[in-house]
Amino acid sequence: MKLNRNNKGLAAEAAALRFLQQQGLTLVHQNFSCRYGEIDLIMREGITLVFIEVRLRSNPLFSSAGDSIHYFKQQKLVRAAQFYCQQQAVASPCRFDAVLYASQDQSVPVWIRNAIDT
Repeated sequence: MKLNRNNKGLAAEAAALRFLQQQGLTLVHQNFSCRYGEIDLIMREGITLVFIEVRLRSNPLFSSAGDSIHYFKQQKLVRAAQFYCQQQAVASPCRFDAVLYASQDQSVPVWIRNAIDT
């Protein structure tokens, strides 16, 4: 079966989830979607709620995985996270992380903690 862009993205999210669970994070919600945007993974590390954007870039001619999380995407993530926190009455500290894959080889992720400064 040939993987299309959506399948590659889902595979990257699954790989990121496994990686982060191995690092001790616990899944709270996957693919949270609201009118403000979508958050790929919401996980907990200790008392901190972590909103995670997963990015895969297989063609370096366009932009890197990290560069693709531009200002407007960051703002959508922040608004979606604020909505989630209000909806769930979250009172714990929060942060935004990114898990980046530079190719289809999803064995070597780059995990950036505090990827978005709010």
